[in-house]
Formats: sequence, C-alpha cells, structure tokens
Amino acid sequence: MTDRQIKNTTTIAESYQDLSARDWRRYFSFSTDHKVIGIQYLVTSFIFFLIGGIFAMVIRGELITPEADLVDRTFYNGMFTMHGTIMLFLWTFPSLLGLANYLVPIMIGAKDMAFPRLNAAAFWMVPIVGTLMLSSFFVPSGSAQSGWWSYPPVSVQNPTGQLITGQVLWLLAVAISGVSSIMGAVNFVTTVVKMRAPGMTFFRMPVFVWAVFSAQVIQLFGLPALTAGAVMLLFDVTTGTSFFDASRGGNPILFQHFFWFYSHPAVYVIILPIFGIFSEIFPVYSRKPLFGYRIVAISSLLIAGVSGLVWVHHMYTSETSGWMRMVFMLSTMCVSVPTGIKVFAWVGTIWGGKLRLNTPMLFSLGALIMFIFAGVTGIMLSAVPVDIHVNNTYFVVGHFHYVLYGTVTMGMYAAIYHWFPKMTGRMYYESWGQIHFWLAFIGTNLNFLPMHPLGLQGMLRRVASYDPEYTFWNVVASFGAFLLGMSTLPFIVNMVSSWIQGPIASNNPWRAIGLEWMISSPPSIENFEDIPVIISGPYGYGKSDPLVSNEEAMVGHSK
Repeated sequence: MTDRQIKNTTTIAESYQDLSARDWRRYFSFSTDHKVIGIQYLVTSFIFFLIGGIFAMVIRGELITPEADLVDRTFYNGMFTMHGTIMLFLWTFPSLLGLANYLVPIMIGAKDMAFPRLNAAAFWMVPIVGTLMLSSFFVPSGSAQSGWWSYPPVSVQNPTGQLITGQVLWLLAVAISGVSSIMGAVNFVTTVVKMRAPGMTFFRMPVFVWAVFSAQVIQLFGLPALTAGAVMLLFDVTTGTSFFDASRGGNPILFQHFFWFYSHPAVYVIILPIFGIFSEIFPVYSRKPLFGYRIVAISSLLIAGVSGLVWVHHMYTSETSGWMRMVFMLSTMCVSVPTGIKVFAWVGTIWGGKLRLNTPMLFSLGALIMFIFAGVTGIMLSAVPVDIHVNNTYFVVGHFHYVLYGTVTMGMYAAIYHWFPKMTGRMYYESWGQIHFWLAFIGTNLNFLPMHPLGLQGMLRRVASYDPEYTFWNVVASFGAFLLGMSTLPFIVNMVSSWIQGPIASNNPWRAIGLEWMISSPPSIENFEDIPVIISGPYGYGKSDPLVSNEEAMVGHSK
C-alpha cells in the first residue's frame, strides 16, 4: 500500500469515528442494522453481567463464614436464584447473540440479516426480560427463590396468596426470553441458508458461522419445550391448573423433562459459538490454517445432533429407571467425541505456529485450558455412580462454572478484544488487556477450583451455612470471587477509554483472512458496496489464494 493510500485510509477511518461519535444515540433507538443490534446486545448483556456478578459476590460474602450472618436465608435464596438466571438468560445467550448478529452477515457476504425488523424486535425483548427479573425484588413476596431451574413443588408454592409474585415474574420473563430466542434462531438459520454471497458454499463458511448455525438449530428444536414448560408452570401458579402440582394429580418430574430437554442442549448453544471463536482466533495468532477445517465444521453439527439425546443425565436421582440411566450415560459420553476432535484440531493449529500472545490469544488459550478441565469433570458427571455421589454438591457447581465462566465468558472476552477494532475503528490498550487476563484467569481458578474438593467432601450447594470443616476452601473460593469481580474494572476502563480516544485502527490490524477484515472499520451501513464473489475457503494463511474474485473492489470500498 502506498503512502497516499495509507493516508486516505487513515482519513476515512477518522471520519467514520467522527460519525460514530456524533451518532451514538442510534444505539438507544429501534435500529434494523444488524451491527447496531449486535452492539446493543453486547452492551445490554454486559450490564446484566455486572448485576449478576454483584449477586455472586453477595453469595460468596455469605459463604466466607460457616454461619449465615450476612443476609437472611430468604434473601440468599433469591440471590442464588437470580444470579444463575441473569448469568444464563441475560448474559451468555444475549452476548453470544450480539456477537453473532454483528459478524455472521459480514462473514457470509450479506448486507444484513434475513429479517431485520424481527431481529430488532428480538433484541428489545431482552430489556423487558431483565426489567421483569429485577422488578421481582420489589414485590411483597420478594424475588423467585426456587433456583434458576425452578423445579416444582417448590416453585408452585405461594404462601403469600398474591397473584403477582417474584416466581410469576420469573416465569413470565423466561417465557418472553424463549420467544425472543426462537425469533433469533429463525433469523439466523434463514440468513445462513439463504443469504450467503455467490461462491460461499457451506465448506467455504468460517467455522464461527458453522457454530452459530448449529447452535441456532438446537434452539429451534429444544427451546419450545422450555418455553412451553414455563408457560404451563405459570398457569399452575396463577390460574390453578395442575400440570406439575403433585398434590392435585400433576407430575413434577414432567417439568424436569421439559426443562432439561432444552437446558442441557443449551450448554451447547452457549459453547458452540465459543468453539467458533477459538477456530477464528487460533489461526490468526498462530499464522497457520485451521487444522482439519472440514471435520471441525461438521463436528459442530454432530454436537448439535447428539445434544438432543443427553437431557436425562441431569435426572439420575429423579426416579429414573436403570436402563434409561445407562442409555443417557452413553449418549452423554458420546458428546466428547466431536468435542475432542475440535480440541485436537486447535492444538494442531497452534503447534509449530508463530504465536503472538496478545490479549485475544491469551484469553483463548486460558479458556481452552479451563474447558479441557471442565470436560474431564463433565465426563465424570456423565457416569451414573459419580453423578449420584456428588449430586447436589459443590462439585457440580464447580464444573458448571468452569464451563460458563472459565470457557464461555473468557472466550467472549477473547472475541471482544479480537473484533473490537472492527466494531469501533479503535485499538484497545494492550497493557490493560493483559492485566485483565491475568486477574480473570487467576480469579477464575481460585474461585471455582476449590468447589471440587468441597463437593467431593459432601458440601451441598444452595446453602447459606455449612459445617466448619469446609471453611478453608470456602475462604479461598470467596477470595477468588472478589478478585474475579475486580478483574472487570480494567476491562471497563479499557473498553470505554479505547472507544473514545484509542488509536485509530486499520481495516485489518491483525492481518487476518476473512470478509470482515476486507471492509472498513467500522463497516458501512450495508457492509459491502459490491457483494463479494467467494473463490476459495477460509484460513488460507501461508497460501497465495485470494478469498474473493473482486478483491480490488472490496479493498477500494474499505478505503
């Protein structure tokens, strides 16, 4: 690139920044631009992430000492219920949808999502869900207190006798969240199937698109079960039906089937996009093609298929017959096969590469390490004897949080740092990013690793007080939780200051291969002036094959 071209690129990038700075109000409006909606999802979900994190620190503050001496037990029950609910329904799902909203249309060469208005409507349901959840603290009954799974018979009890209770608001919010996610799933599946650029065959799509597509297929098949279960339980609580009320002939175990038929596959809805993030980041910072691209792509669909056959492993202690335990133990273990394929492919990609250990790569490597540990404990929990032994103990909590924080949240941080220059046209501050990583990595392990010995020793979860013999590991876990909470501070400082006054980013600061890196930073409203024509597959690091046939037009547009 000549000096004149570089100067023109810098000038236009600065003009984009001036436009974004003046037009910040668009992020608070009903926009149909998938990029605006993506950032709306990301920012909104992070606000709820902070609220859920505060609830977590209240929980860990209570558990520093064996006695229940910080908050009363009713409030504690509300804290762990709302912490889990917010982190799942208002952080992980919306944040991953935000990233997918921003990237998928660009990665496949589309100008927007298939149904832009439906896309916007799905997002604006999220603040409604969050408002309902948080408003439950202000009703006379207090917030929902039956856990994020809301099992009957606890969830159908209404000692206050009032119509509007925290549990009712919780169920209403979950039902609305389900409708929003189903709308998003229809949009994503349609976009990937029908909106790909010429030449963008399925085996020329980036793995992130494969992962999002597979996750949204799970949503289409599994989410109606949870939404229907939430609505039926809402009727039990408000109108006197008896779907799940055993005292009136209902079947409370049926709700568990409705709940887990979706809620275990939901783990793969969450983790598959993170696998896609790993598959995008490792080749860039290793300067190597993704090892085994086709099998990595297909393995996402395999995971989606097997995920529909695992839900009963959460119900080994719920009057589940012996033959069913064996069947679902084997099916749950089978998930490790396509997952293991991905892990070996990532290791093969990194092996022998020219590694650049900047912030996105560090977060990806840290998340991969913790995912492997979570995978080992997951295989243990899939085995009937082990699961029954540690059922309802902190071993399960530790495993689950290694997945949801150690892998998913750390992977989201990697994605945000990696695509931050593309979204904002600014570079983040690397030193702040490195501080953030080490605080988060150390805090995560200090917080969640001690939960495994606690669970093996028999400490039950969901309790505000415990036997003094568990004190040491609880103190360590609480210290880790507070460190983990502090780790978000450098991230917030970095993101806000970088977006306002960070160094201007070039269109492709990482020298990455992909359509999103061939357009301006941030992208124009319709992404592409001319729809690209794809002529080769992704991840061509070390190769001379162009990605598109009209590369000059693409580069010219990016300037």
